[in-house]
Amino acid sequence: MKGFTLTILMALGLHLAASCQDGVPVSTREPMAKLIRFYPNPATTIINFEFQKGYDKTYSFQIYNLLGRKVYELKNVATNNQVNLTDFTRGVYIFQLRDNIGRVIESGKFQVSK
Repeated sequence: MKGFTLTILMALGLHLAASCQDGVPVSTREPMAKLIRFYPNPATTIINFEFQKGYDKTYSFQIYNLLGRKVYELKNVATNNQVNLTDFTRGVYIFQLRDNIGRVIESGKFQVSK
């Protein structure tokens, strides 16, 4: 019984640590403003990515398939970018905006339907 109680307390501690960052509970923090607006979703032939104010032009932008393979990359992003989906198969894709040291600034997903 003592081991079970210790396990429960450890699990609770891990849960509390994960739900707080910088001493502030995640649920009470302000949501971060989105830097990327994309449309249409689902897309068939093209998808547009618009980068809002506050992004750095040295950021890189990648798109991955659900197997984790990089299928598209754009370095030094512009404000408006159009991605041709001709070579993309039907499915869900993940995009990531990364800074110059590789940290993910923003990510999301979109669907290609053909």
